[in-house]
Amino acid sequence: MVLLQAVNVGKTYTAGQVVKPVLQGVDLEVREGEIVALLGRSGGGKSTLLRILAGLIPPDEGEVRFKGQRVEGPMEGMAMVFQSFALFPWLTVLENVALGLEARGLPKAERERRAREAIALVGLEGFENALPKELSGGMRQRVGFARALVVEPEILFMDEPFSALDPLTAEGLREDLLDLWQARRTSTRGILLVTHNMEEAVALADRALVLQGSPARVGREIPIPLPHPRDPGDARFRTLVEAIYETLTQREEVERRLEEEALRLPQASVEALLGLAEAIARLGGRADLPLLAEEEGLEVDDLFPLLEALELLGFARVEHGDVELTAAGLALGQADLQRQKALFAEHLLRHVPLMARLHRVLLERGRLPEKRVLEWLEARMPPTEARHVLGVLREWGRFAGLLAYEERGRFFHLPEPEETP
Repeated sequence: MVLLQAVNVGKTYTAGQVVKPVLQGVDLEVREGEIVALLGRSGGGKSTLLRILAGLIPPDEGEVRFKGQRVEGPMEGMAMVFQSFALFPWLTVLENVALGLEARGLPKAERERRAREAIALVGLEGFENALPKELSGGMRQRVGFARALVVEPEILFMDEPFSALDPLTAEGLREDLLDLWQARRTSTRGILLVTHNMEEAVALADRALVLQGSPARVGREIPIPLPHPRDPGDARFRTLVEAIYETLTQREEVERRLEEEALRLPQASVEALLGLAEAIARLGGRADLPLLAEEEGLEVDDLFPLLEALELLGFARVEHGDVELTAAGLALGQADLQRQKALFAEHLLRHVPLMARLHRVLLERGRLPEKRVLEWLEARMPPTEARHVLGVLREWGRFAGLLAYEERGRFFHLPEPEETP
């Protein structure tokens, strides 16, 4: 039985004169008895889609149906667990959990009974009268789960619910959730999990849906037919993790994304870029992405912007779940600091037209107010993204010695010959 269905869902955000399509033509289903993981790049529309599916924001195109009924707002039978704990600090655990039942008009005694049952279900019995500040992060997230489960949802939406926790706490909470699910101790009949953690998706889900493109759509569905409990060291487990990595780093997807909007720059610090290039160079110039992420202690949302930046600058190629340094990338990873700066400057001017344009203006005028650059960017993209791009330009350009920045007057200028960028 299909619990939830999205048909041709689209969403566009407008900021001033800038119109940005986020989702387009999204089709998906969540069937009874399954956990579905939704993955994609950071800023790729995962959380927006989840909120549309849960009825928290409306789609601009298409429709969502829950048990055959069109979703036009939050509906009974749905509940959400958020990334942040989002607890009211002045309310006790019991009061936070019972809060969602007040709107349903249940008597106080009934609200308290059900809240206590939900608290016990998530392993917090004895903490009913504690305030959130008295709880650890893992315990606060358990309160978040109890608050969602107390309304007896048939479908549970989860927006990266484990990402704010340390790895051991997150692993324990995932195992407890899976135990509840397999034992059928809740009313929940389907779960849709947004995650950036590929190992988490393979550990929990029956299917993984990967959002691709801009605007995003469901580009690929990856079945996960492994029995529980699942061993992360199992070859089949690793093969599925690598399949998701490969999907998110497909050559045509990377090239299309870089070509469609040359103004947008990945959020990647120079220090992290050089560190990753050096790490890949130590591995012989080529590395398997899942193993690289594990060895360098990088989450997907940290790794992918760095890979995008290395590709954008012509220092690496990513395909089939692997990254390989170009000849220039290998030189970057093996050079001393001064040579790294020179290589970075050369590739920055060659591969980032926006930096080349800014550098030409500085050569002609000597200086340029930051405000003018920001206004130019804001006419072409949302303000928050414009500020991000400006920050990347400033950091990359200063490291490369292509520009300097006067903090006090907030303007760009050419570095003095003796000035250290």
